[in-house]
Amino acid sequence: MNFHGTARRLDDIDLPKLGHPLGIGEDEIHAIIDVEARGSGFDSQGRPAMLFEPHVFYRELNGSQRDKAVRAGLAYKKWKRGAYPDDSYPRLIRAMAINEEAALRSASWGMGQIMGFNCKLAGYSTAKSMVISFIEDEEFQLQGMLKYIENAGLIPALRNHDWNAVARGYNGKSYAVHGYHTKLSKAYKKWSKIKDTPFTFNQSPIEPAPTVSVISQIISALVSMISGGTNR
Repeated sequence: MNFHGTARRLDDIDLPKLGHPLGIGEDEIHAIIDVEARGSGFDSQGRPAMLFEPHVFYRELNGSQRDKAVRAGLAYKKWKRGAYPDDSYPRLIRAMAINEEAALRSASWGMGQIMGFNCKLAGYSTAKSMVISFIEDEEFQLQGMLKYIENAGLIPALRNHDWNAVARGYNGKSYAVHGYHTKLSKAYKKWSKIKDTPFTFNQSPIEPAPTVSVISQIISALVSMISGGTNR
């Protein structure tokens, strides 16, 4: 699997454009991006920002595959502090040789650092399909992040700047140990002092596309009229 794609960056308009329908401002979005991916969805080589988690890989495997990963130092039962190399990709690629989908599910991806095992909450059927999308564009990464936040029920907390609730839902019950709530609060305060991107949302309703049944009724009516079947 090639982790190098087009690597398109976000446009300034993407944040208010995607956040507005959810009632989220760009300052709130910026705060999460800053804390989770240090402001960028790609690394210096143009690959999606990624962190491989061996303790998650352990959970994703069983039997002989788990034993093989443990022997290779790619999986262990409990999280270990400071057990991360500067570049997680070599370790990820080795893990993929054992089980590709499990390896991709065991890493956090993109500017929102969405765990692969949360792919369905982010709107994807598999971790691989999510990663393939994230390779191409930071906008897709942002869409996945916001979809995850929505499906995880964190929208009200984010709107209300309840950073403890946001951090708990996004980073797990140990969020306070790592200070995620205070980091989010600090990042939000920073961005709230910066002028937002001008954006006007089109409030006019969009007419829904006709359904198949409606189209069928229209066609039947036209056929009836042409064939003289209107009983006139």
